Amino acid sequence: MMLYPAMNKLTEYVPNRYMMVNVVARRARQIADEAEQSGEKLAEKPVTMAINELAEGKFNAGTIDTKIEE
Repeated sequence: MMLYPAMNKLTEYVPNRYMMVNVVARRARQIADEAEQSGEKLAEKPVTMAINELAEGKFNAGTIDTKIEE
């Protein structure tokens, strides 16, 4: 299965694949947490939404905190 949007589109916003996984995972957790707090039912999976947001340029590696809170 191919990634859509294409990897080269995503690397415009995040310099490498390792960082992209961290950034997308962090944003997906934020989306899921926000939906849970508001009681909103998501139409798509949080990871899909995060990948699409990245492709649209809504955030990049510099705008997402990738540190895991303990």
